[in-house]
Amino acid sequence: MVSASTDHAVAGVSRRRIVVASLVGTSIEFYDFYLYGTAAALVFGRLFFPSASATAGTLAAFATFAAGFVARPVGALLLGHWGDRVGRKRMLVLSLLLMGLSTVAIGLVPAYAAIGVAAPALLVACRVLQGIGLGGEWGGAVLLATEYAPEGRRGLWSAYPQLGPAVGFVAANGLFLVLDGLLGEDAFDAWGWRIPFLLSGVLVAVGYVVRTSIAETPVFTDAMAEVEDRPSVPVLELLRRQWWVLVLSTVSFVLAFTLFYTVTTFALSYGTETLDLPKRPLLLCTLVAAVVMGVATPLLASWSDRVGRRRVCLGAAIGAVVWAYPMFWLIDTGSYPAICLAMSVGLVVFAAIYAPMGAYLPELFATRYRYTGAGIAYSAAGIVGGGVTPLLATAWVSGAGSSWPVSAYVLVVGAVSVVCLLLLTETKDRGLR
Repeated sequence: MVSASTDHAVAGVSRRRIVVASLVGTSIEFYDFYLYGTAAALVFGRLFFPSASATAGTLAAFATFAAGFVARPVGALLLGHWGDRVGRKRMLVLSLLLMGLSTVAIGLVPAYAAIGVAAPALLVACRVLQGIGLGGEWGGAVLLATEYAPEGRRGLWSAYPQLGPAVGFVAANGLFLVLDGLLGEDAFDAWGWRIPFLLSGVLVAVGYVVRTSIAETPVFTDAMAEVEDRPSVPVLELLRRQWWVLVLSTVSFVLAFTLFYTVTTFALSYGTETLDLPKRPLLLCTLVAAVVMGVATPLLASWSDRVGRRRVCLGAAIGAVVWAYPMFWLIDTGSYPAICLAMSVGLVVFAAIYAPMGAYLPELFATRYRYTGAGIAYSAAGIVGGGVTPLLATAWVSGAGSSWPVSAYVLVVGAVSVVCLLLLTETKDRGLR
């Protein structure tokens, strides 16, 4: 049920503005986050860890990449705490500024040749700030969309912030591809890679203007008006009342991050270093796959409004189990059409679990600690699925000389996700109040 005050609040707010605010912020922040992943796969090993071998340098670069994922739950906890106490809007503005300014700072960090070990140390510090910003961003963005969504359309509305990864990834990798083609490898490695990071400052300014123009969500406003006291420590209420839901939802969605970063960040490194393929065609393959993912995301999210969140997510988990080995068999052929197919199907399977997740996670948790619960589940899942996966995959391929351990890992993660999703409940008809 939605109260009269909620109806009035929604009527007074442009739905288009809410959609733009949720999409723009996540697109900018995922652009920032994916810039780092692509740079880690292509240039950071050589620039910031030059004394290591090629494999060791890539592992070190991916370790700094993982630092951002470890920091995500910190951002979810801190910004979620205040988002559940003072509102969604303020934390969305703060997360955007934190993420954007740390990304610009990465573009200004000197290479190892200029300042020695201080270079990777500064890189890690900026990456941690990125992680804190994104950890607080996602929960607030999906709540902005779902808590304003019309009845029966929360899945579709949650797809707008969920399009952020597709838009951000295409923008980041597309810019890298253009710069690499215009500048050549030497200039790109020397200074060209910094341009996308510095451009983040312009994007943040645009996002700031959009986000400061929106109002607080009516669901949160009504909920706070109807209780005598706000939750003093939302995370303690969360752990006391819904700890099992938090565990199951976190483990369920490890698969989403595992799929995405296996298909994009790791496969890019695997293709250039293990298969010795040129990076430009590989970047183009990831862009094609990301566009396919972007088209599939709203369709799958809308489908979850009809058949249920859990059913769509279960289909994705089963799809990951089935596709785990064929995906790398196709990549190992070295044929670019086969690689495009492998990546595209992999990212459609990702979209099938990620698209409903924008509505599913908020629906699983109570309003009083929804920002905290959804943000922690999302961010904690990212540590294993996004932060650890490229590290493990690189080490396994180096040791085995083959991609089969990576496929086995994806299969196991998919199977675990199936079990956890079966233990969760369906939520598409559950009111957010």
